[in-house]
Amino acid sequence: MKTSTSIWLASGLLVLRAAMLYSSERPEYVPVMTPLSRFPLSVGSWRFYEEGVIDQETRDFLKADDLLNRIYLDDRNRRGANLFVAAFRTLSTGAGPHSPKNCLPGTGWTSLSADELTLDVGAGQSITVNRYVVARDAERSLVLYWYQSRGRVVASEYKAKIWSIADAIRDNRTDTALVRVVVPIHDENWEEATACAVEFVKAFFFPLRSLLPA
Repeated sequence: MKTSTSIWLASGLLVLRAAMLYSSERPEYVPVMTPLSRFPLSVGSWRFYEEGVIDQETRDFLKADDLLNRIYLDDRNRRGANLFVAAFRTLSTGAGPHSPKNCLPGTGWTSLSADELTLDVGAGQSITVNRYVVARDAERSLVLYWYQSRGRVVASEYKAKIWSIADAIRDNRTDTALVRVVVPIHDENWEEATACAVEFVKAFFFPLRSLLPA
């Protein structure tokens, strides 16, 4: 499975580079990004708690143009959630989002469950995201993540690659972002953790979208 995934990703990258070469008659449009540090310290009932640490080794590995890593607490019942965003102005250099399904096992987490979840974020809009449950020793965490660009939310890594190719050919741009939410699971209550994560996504979805290039 890992070999097959690597082949697909390598093939996607080659096609993406070919698309950029095809459109090389004009310079790639690389949008100016609003710094993610301007993301609000308060969204809905959620309040900023602390900044997550991203060491230089991780920054060098991710090669993102901007990163956000914060923990927020829900004022109503003190539940916590981590919000991580890696934003890329272009994929033409070979840098791009890394799937949590590949990164988390490298830090000691093992997969317990993986599926997709469709949720209503308000304003008559619904999005489909990845839901991923992981374990490390006695810890359990629920992860929601997706790829976001041009106001588009995509769960599938392969579909995100296809959209990047389409954007490169049609609009000569490839900016994108990985958005990830992590909520701890208590007492094996996956449903409660899912509900918590969904509420957090509903609170921050539109404020975050306003920071990413349209």
